[in-house]
Amino acid sequence: QVQLVESGGGLVQPGGSLRLSCAASGIIFSISRMGWYRQAPGKQRELVARITSDGTTYYADSVKDRFTISRDNAKNTVYLQMNSLKPEDTAVYYCNTYVSTTNYWGQGTQVTVSS
Repeated sequence: QVQLVESGGGLVQPGGSLRLSCAASGIIFSISRMGWYRQAPGKQRELVARITSDGTTYYADSVKDRFTISRDNAKNTVYLQMNSLKPEDTAVYYCNTYVSTTNYWGQGTQVTVSS
């Protein structure tokens, strides 16, 4: 059974930083592609960042040079370091993986950027 558990969300002021974590189980983490998505109220869920098993990363243009995705295969955990946060980064952030034609999602963690 695949489980993804996010943590690290919260309220932060504009310009601040947060680090999200996603602990995975039920998958062979070291060979799994992992991603972070987000969904703001009234908007579609969008890909924020992705990291492959060999460490290749992809970022949405809106977060390039501000967010960093990384993974620790020993801990079966993927991270999203978010710096220089903006109000438009406010959303529920979801961890994602794709196994055998199936997408799996975490429960989401709320990130609110506001003064």
